[in-house]
Amino acid sequence: MTGIARLALEESVSIDMHRLEEIVQELGEATAVHVIAAALEELAVALTRTVAAVQAGALAEVATQADRLARLAWQVGLVTLAGVAVDVGTCAERRDAGALAATSARLERIGNQSLTRIWDRPGEQLDDGA
Repeated sequence: MTGIARLALEESVSIDMHRLEEIVQELGEATAVHVIAAALEELAVALTRTVAAVQAGALAEVATQADRLARLAWQVGLVTLAGVAVDVGTCAERRDAGALAATSARLERIGNQSLTRIWDRPGEQLDDGA
């Protein structure tokens, strides 16, 4: 009898806190809070649109939305999310259905974890810099 391995579906996400601190220094705390909150909302929309495009099989839209998601993620320091979004876009461009299914599932996990972590932290981090 073969043993069954249980795979962990949770991965660590990398957030560039230095990037968040730069935003605060450039804009000031009050404005930075609003800018980061708006960016998180845009990230959530881009993540939803990317996943929906994958489910619809709209590969050109997957590539477009994944690129948008990656750019937004880089801007606010969501390093892991940006990298996975790039991978999803690459899979869509190459029309690699198997890899796209795997990377888009990872994108959902990483996206949700990243947004949760950074959403819970901006106030804490911004207060530390004040």
